[in-house]
Amino acid sequence: MNYHLSRYHRQVTMDGWGSEAQERLSSSRAFIAGVGGLGCPVAMNLVLAGVGHLRICDADTVDITNLNRQFLHGETDIGALKTSSARSSLLSVNSNVEIKAFPEKITAENVDSLVGDADIILDCLDNFTARHAIGQCAVRKGIPLVHGAVWGMEGRIAVFHPPEAPCLQCVFPEAPEPVETPVLGAVTSAVGSMQAIEAVHFLAGEPVALKGRMLIMDFSAMSFQELELSPDPECTVCS
Repeated sequence: MNYHLSRYHRQVTMDGWGSEAQERLSSSRAFIAGVGGLGCPVAMNLVLAGVGHLRICDADTVDITNLNRQFLHGETDIGALKTSSARSSLLSVNSNVEIKAFPEKITAENVDSLVGDADIILDCLDNFTARHAIGQCAVRKGIPLVHGAVWGMEGRIAVFHPPEAPCLQCVFPEAPEPVETPVLGAVTSAVGSMQAIEAVHFLAGEPVALKGRMLIMDFSAMSFQELELSPDPECTVCS
């Protein structure tokens, strides 16, 4: 067995997977918007699964307040660019993955070039100005956007991909005022890991479960509910 199949043997042997799905992952490209609380588990799980090409984007530097949840960064990384410490941590786990780091703020003007030729976008952001920019980019490029968000012990995930499902702006047409988000690290790990699962489904050629649905998780009660999401016929982005 060659190194590639040996490394991913435990997932290649899953029912319905096989070497073909693994090869699709190896040649796929994902754009991760933010390598903070959600972006850390998203990026780590995609690297572990063997997604071959990652583009990670975050303009922030590591702060001590990040360390309760952002496990790609350590105490010695305080003050360093998050993209730099994240890239280093990810490559130490899987040196066969290509990781391009963009220490830039996402804007409507630069988002298309930052996303580049990615097959999927993962929304691991904490502000809706940038979220709307990547949502509009996803529509223009015709690729899915895996949205994740947390607040305290609550999390949510949805996959936006018109025309089969609404776009992000159909569901969140207005950007709320930015606020500091209270959060437990285990919650961001759980939500980010579930975002990564949806991305792996898509990139491996498997059905995506949450296209057109939002999963809302209350981890304080370990309860889950779903909302059906419909396109807005008057949406200025995807209609």
